[in-house]
Amino acid sequence: MQPARSGAWAERGRARATHVGDGTLMQVQDIGAFIRCLLPVRLTGGHTVTFGLWLAVHPDDPQRAFAVWEAPEYANLTLDGWLANAVSPWGGELLAALAHAVVQDTEQLPYIVRSDHDLSRQVLGETSDHADVLGALPA
Repeated sequence: MQPARSGAWAERGRARATHVGDGTLMQVQDIGAFIRCLLPVRLTGGHTVTFGLWLAVHPDDPQRAFAVWEAPEYANLTLDGWLANAVSPWGGELLAALAHAVVQDTEQLPYIVRSDHDLSRQVLGETSDHADVLGALPA
């Protein structure tokens, strides 16, 4: 699906999506609502890799986010939802983990900052092996 112009909702089949700034908000009929977020992973050697992923959210959240995305209130946006992507090297083990996202930089997508899911909490809070994480990514 092609992203819509900034600030406009586009419908295609069962999906309704908009591209706002650097982010995408989406609602898919009979599936759910999703907002693009960032998942930072600290790596050995002082590096960080940041994954872009979908956060499955309450159906009202995309409209709520859309209303503030390019406004000063975006700085206060918080989201609760479930990780909706498999993430290498953890694969589907993070899928459906409950997560909390906040805006840390108004020029970027919200960041996943907290989770009650054991593995997600470990991924967010500990340093992962550089070679293991980057070696699991597609070439």
